[in-house]
Amino acid sequence: MKLVFCGTPAFAVPTLEALLAAGHEIALVVSQPDRPVGRTQQLTASPVKQAALAAGLAVTQPEKIRNNEEFRAQLEAIAPDAIVVVAYGRILPPWMLAAPRLGCINLHGSLLPKYRGAAPIQWAVAMGDAWTGNTTMLLEEGLDTGPILLQQTVEIGPDQTAADLFERLARAGAPLMVETLAGLAAGTLHPQPQTHEGATYAPLLDREDGRMDFAARTAPELYNRWRGFQPWPGAFTTLEGKKLIAHRLSVAAPHFGSAEPGQLHVEGQRLFAACAANTWIELIELQLEGKKRLAAAEFLRGNQLAANARLGLRQR
Repeated sequence: MKLVFCGTPAFAVPTLEALLAAGHEIALVVSQPDRPVGRTQQLTASPVKQAALAAGLAVTQPEKIRNNEEFRAQLEAIAPDAIVVVAYGRILPPWMLAAPRLGCINLHGSLLPKYRGAAPIQWAVAMGDAWTGNTTMLLEEGLDTGPILLQQTVEIGPDQTAADLFERLARAGAPLMVETLAGLAAGTLHPQPQTHEGATYAPLLDREDGRMDFAARTAPELYNRWRGFQPWPGAFTTLEGKKLIAHRLSVAAPHFGSAEPGQLHVEGQRLFAACAANTWIELIELQLEGKKRLAAAEFLRGNQLAANARLGLRQR
């Protein structure tokens, strides 16, 4: 097929590479504009752009697409059989949805209709799900509401982070997209309307999603959110008015009894915090504001904790 590929982050690269390996013609790659990255704020090309240029493909990076007549003319001149969309990061306008003969085909990192939205992989882990997967679907004007083409399930390990799962789903989704295009070309794959019953939404993550609420959430819930929000926004709280980042956590056996939410307990060289429903979480590796990242034992040697020290208290 003659294809246009729309994608931006590393999650989309395996699909682009698989389409090329399958013999498809990628007439154009569309990616988000270069963005400033890191402390130096140096303009950096997206992983998809880098992969496309390495493969000798044409790349365009429109800042806006809805009313971009030049971009529209470019796509219409190509007349692609399909537009493949993988984590592009923009909502496609109606004219673009209608442009290709076979439609705009999206790879979404969840088992739709569960976790529609921008962060399905992170929220599946954060909610403690044991399974997730990939869905290929036809895009329409609604948010991830289009007809389903193919699905595959992927297990989420109990200690797996969202960062781990991103890579697994990206690799698994690439051949699924190749299979989807083959089925559409052969006329053997027929879109199935999504059921809206049981649909859930996975919103874009916010920095505050990483704040640990010891009063409202149990230790397993906090641990799952830490896993889901890797690498950002992670998990953080406050200690004596300073930000404290929890880099590594573990659910502790419930043998300390009840305590105030956020109450700290030291046992040898290990540090624990009380959570909702008399559960406890172990802080294995942490970083106090302005300090370096430390294992709990080293942190305890360098920080004298008050007898009633609690995490998460707001300063007046």
